[in-house]
Amino acid sequence: MTDDKLADKIAETPHVSARRGRRLLRDRSREGHARVGFLELFYDLVFVFAITQLSHRLLKDVSIVNGLETLFLFVAVWWVWMYTTWAMNWLDPDSPRVRLMVFALTFIGLVLSMAVPGAFAESGLAFALAYASMQVLRTAFIAWAAGPNRTMRLNFVRILIWFCVASLFWIGGALADGAARAALWLVALGIDLAGPIARFWTPGLGPSSTSDWDIEGEHMAERCALFIIIALGESLLVTGATFEKLPWTATNWLALTSVVAGTLAMWWAYFDTGLERGAHHIAHSADPGAVGRRVYTYYHAVIVLGIVVMAVGDELILAHPIGHLDAGVIATVIGGPALYVFGNLLFKREIAGFPPLSHLVGLGLLAAGAALAPLAHLEPLHLGLWATTALIVVAVWEWVSIQRGAPEARKHAHRRPAS
Repeated sequence: MTDDKLADKIAETPHVSARRGRRLLRDRSREGHARVGFLELFYDLVFVFAITQLSHRLLKDVSIVNGLETLFLFVAVWWVWMYTTWAMNWLDPDSPRVRLMVFALTFIGLVLSMAVPGAFAESGLAFALAYASMQVLRTAFIAWAAGPNRTMRLNFVRILIWFCVASLFWIGGALADGAARAALWLVALGIDLAGPIARFWTPGLGPSSTSDWDIEGEHMAERCALFIIIALGESLLVTGATFEKLPWTATNWLALTSVVAGTLAMWWAYFDTGLERGAHHIAHSADPGAVGRRVYTYYHAVIVLGIVVMAVGDELILAHPIGHLDAGVIATVIGGPALYVFGNLLFKREIAGFPPLSHLVGLGLLAAGAALAPLAHLEPLHLGLWATTALIVVAVWEWVSIQRGAPEARKHAHRRPAS
């Protein structure tokens, strides 16, 4: 068989495109093709900065209005990162043209991150242009890279149309002020979030199907795990930078120990068993596209948001371990861990088919802490110790259950993924 005939044969498969496309898409017949490349890790460095910007933005003003604005910006940052993760599931990181495209996204992502603090003020246009251009550029590139793979090409053409429509509202909102900007941006983000739910239905092209998203589950699981590492690492960096400026008193050392112990417990709760089981679940699912959308696109956003909020609570504890316990401290010190545990609960419920009891108990402890803190006149350090204890209970309880081989734990750890 000649090379041209072989290329034509490959073009008929749903996984690999021929000629032009085969130099841009991953060769899924090659061993180790799903491995996360250094190019992707390099791109992620920009989002270390983005996560830091979000944390600092919320730290400056822990109010309802700023909290909602920061939540909005977090969803936008997560959305642009996640779509790049989906795209790199197919694109070959060793291709020079793919590398140049990712380099362009990295630069634009840096602009996006720099614009986060003033996105609802003076840097709104920079944020909107950066966000819209990243979404449109990446989607247009992969639609072109799909080559003769018609299913993939049509999928990304649909997504491109949705992003182009949303971009009109992103840019229109940036040119407006105040409530008008917020309203237009809510429409823009709503369009972006509604796309996967509507399966990117487009006039003349119809909808996509989750079965068309033939992703490599192990790659998706590893990418999301690395983002969690980024967020946890950012939390530790902020903790170290904050503590370095403080007097090394016994109280401050106790606060530092509590904060770091909480971060370590968060790592344990996700990486001890959750990461491996999640990767196995999506890799063996009959519809990995549906699992990727539900578990890694949505549930993991809650996990990462919990880390961002907890980083703010950690800074507040370190800055003022003894003193008045206001609503902002309670919201971040308890809210961050609660979001993290709840996101993990959703994640592990997907794997096992039921929520782990350890996580339900952890959420109960955190809720009790939030309710009792004002009544018991707790100080920030005391509340931080309570939250850290709840996280440790979650991590240790689940680990002990699995180690002891309880029926519930065995089912959780070894259940065959649902189709």
